[in-house]
Amino acid sequence: MTGVLITGGTGKTGRALAELLRGSGVPVRVASRTPSADAPDTVRFDWNDPATHPAALHGTDRVYLVPPVDTTDPMPLVEPFLAEAEHVGVRRVVLLGSAIVLPDAPSALELAAYVRARPGWVVLRPSGFMQNFLAPHPLGERIRRRGEIRTAAGPGRVGWIDARDIAAAAAALLTEPEGHPGGYRDDRRDYLLTGPQALSYQDAAEIIADRTGRPVRVVPVGEAEQADAYRASGMPDAFAAALAAVDAGIRTGRDDRISTDVLDLTGRPPRTFAEFVQDHAAHWADTGTP
Repeated sequence: MTGVLITGGTGKTGRALAELLRGSGVPVRVASRTPSADAPDTVRFDWNDPATHPAALHGTDRVYLVPPVDTTDPMPLVEPFLAEAEHVGVRRVVLLGSAIVLPDAPSALELAAYVRARPGWVVLRPSGFMQNFLAPHPLGERIRRRGEIRTAAGPGRVGWIDARDIAAAAAALLTEPEGHPGGYRDDRRDYLLTGPQALSYQDAAEIIADRTGRPVRVVPVGEAEQADAYRASGMPDAFAAALAAVDAGIRTGRDDRISTDVLDLTGRPPRTFAEFVQDHAAHWADTGTP
């Protein structure tokens, strides 16, 4: 066993994954644009600077790949990195994809197809993150400050998943031994990751209120209004419009899906939304902001 390079190592899933791997004695290298001098397992890495890629990959044989955020076109930045990973003999890449497909974003689908086409490389397709209900995500920030969820999703449901369960699934795939000569676990290349139950925003609001005592109201809005709110939070225009379209698309039922892949990979069921809320109850304390 050599080591695992974690891109997005300070993000929701990357941070949890690094902790899990360190706890299992797996050598870890955390990629960061601004590595800390007192963190010896971090390495400088910048998607916009391909010169940083070889050094980040040096001495690793596995990669947890979190594509650049806030973009609908990751492939131009990620492809040179993956080419370098192939060149140096990386045997396993676990890509953090998504079960929720952004509209007019073929690059993300192209990236997933690129990874699936390589032996031993796999794609995780998680549903919506439960952590989106926490600040600094715009959804979580509005709940915390105003006790309000504004959404274009209507009664549509999502199989919300805790980022910690995504990290656990990634850890299982990054630490399992090679099986038969042709690949790994059943030679699968794609995993759909969800929580144990699909919930609407109204369902989620009621669980937060029940577990924390903080009332949360759901306010229906249109897709354009949702896009404006995302832009106001600082998101680029195209990405804000894409996320608003995703939110509106939930209404159609396309994201109302449940999978057993977390259980199959980790040996335990994914956390429920109620468990997630219990773990973060203090986060939704009333700030007094109108």
